[in-house]
Amino acid sequence: MMTGLLLLAAAFLLTGYNMWDERRAEKASREMLSQMELPVEEAKERFAEWEAGVQGSEVDIPDYVLNPYMEMPVTVIEGHEYIGVLSVPSLGLDLPVMSEWSYPKLKIAPCRYKGSAYTHNLIIAGHNYRKHFSPIKSLEPGERIVFTDAEGNQFFYQVDTVEILKKTAVEQMEAGEWDLTLFTCTYGGQTRFTLRCILEEES
Repeated sequence: MMTGLLLLAAAFLLTGYNMWDERRAEKASREMLSQMELPVEEAKERFAEWEAGVQGSEVDIPDYVLNPYMEMPVTVIEGHEYIGVLSVPSLGLDLPVMSEWSYPKLKIAPCRYKGSAYTHNLIIAGHNYRKHFSPIKSLEPGERIVFTDAEGNQFFYQVDTVEILKKTAVEQMEAGEWDLTLFTCTYGGQTRFTLRCILEEES
């Protein structure tokens, strides 16, 4: 009986910690996003000016168009570098994305795992928190995802394929010609829920 009570107490403590950790992660992402909103909005205006420039004004072409292999620009907030904001309109989800990934960084916000939006091979990892990447498991093919980089350039994607990969399947995760890949742990952590997305063609 004593063993059972100890196990029950441990389960309650673990559940309590997980709930606290999710709330902490949600607060951290919300704070980072609020600090990124102003520069991103200003950059969107500049990008809109460039799009109008295609019609005939003298606004410069964005650097990434001229050099897609350039490093993605970053916004530095509290010592962390962010490459932009990931948005899922159907979920009301907006999340800052860190430039490089590590397990401690994933506890703050989703992170670039590999690649670039400019070379159409961006892979983003996120924790299975309710306010991070857990909601993306409900997405179906055809739904839209938007990535806005630190300079306001926007990239529009559609979900194409859903995969469940083993946590050791690194080569498979990086394989294929997908414009955007999002992944997160499934419950238990043995597999990775993976969304494969394609870039929408410009109209």
